[in-house]
Amino acid sequence: MSAVLTVENLVKTYPGFRLGPVSFTVEAGSIMGFIGRNGAGKSTTLKSILNLVHPDGGSIRYFGQALSGNERAIKQRVGFAGGAVDYYPRKPIAEIIDVTRRFYENWDDGAWEKYAAAFSIDPRKTPRELSEGMKVKLNLTIALSHRAELLILDEPTSGLDPVSREELLEIFLALKEKGAAILFSTHITSDLDKCADHITYIKKGELVASESMEAFLSRHRKSGEGRDLEEIMLRYEKEDFREKFAD
Repeated sequence: MSAVLTVENLVKTYPGFRLGPVSFTVEAGSIMGFIGRNGAGKSTTLKSILNLVHPDGGSIRYFGQALSGNERAIKQRVGFAGGAVDYYPRKPIAEIIDVTRRFYENWDDGAWEKYAAAFSIDPRKTPRELSEGMKVKLNLTIALSHRAELLILDEPTSGLDPVSREELLEIFLALKEKGAAILFSTHITSDLDKCADHITYIKKGELVASESMEAFLSRHRKSGEGRDLEEIMLRYEKEDFREKFAD
């Protein structure tokens, strides 16, 4: 499989927090889960690789091209959803979509209609009439509607009920079968147990692991550190908590 995203030695520093160096590769036709507790640096990483915040170091390549100098062309091929986003709150969704489609050369009205129907999105409604979970669905539907080859998703299942989460995972698996790549952060590790091929785990801004799901689980099961992602993550984070309060 070919790499659609390669991140090497990414660094971003804020007062009181440093991310990195973080390195990982996302391949075509695969799903990578991005895990770590709140404040670990997941959102900072995702925003950095999209140039929504400016990294202090490292290199970012999409489809073999550097992000710098090729950003517009690359973002035509990448879909991003960052949880619930407030669009123009009083504008009908149909009008928002009419404006949004103009930004994407590969916008697919058929895909928009299919996913909007699957998520029960009424285009006559306005964003302020939607629940938080429905806003997440709207954001995801827009990301899925321009034939993106790579989806970068920050907590995409946040606020969704269990049935909607299961439907979304089925969509992810179908997109993977078609050759798309997906990178998504989540705290719901059971979702990753069902669909992820690879795991990248960061803790307090530092990379713990980035490897296949099979290798990650096998290594920790053999050492008795946990049977699944949730148990393994709890062990790592509990150790840190106990150290803080040790005598």
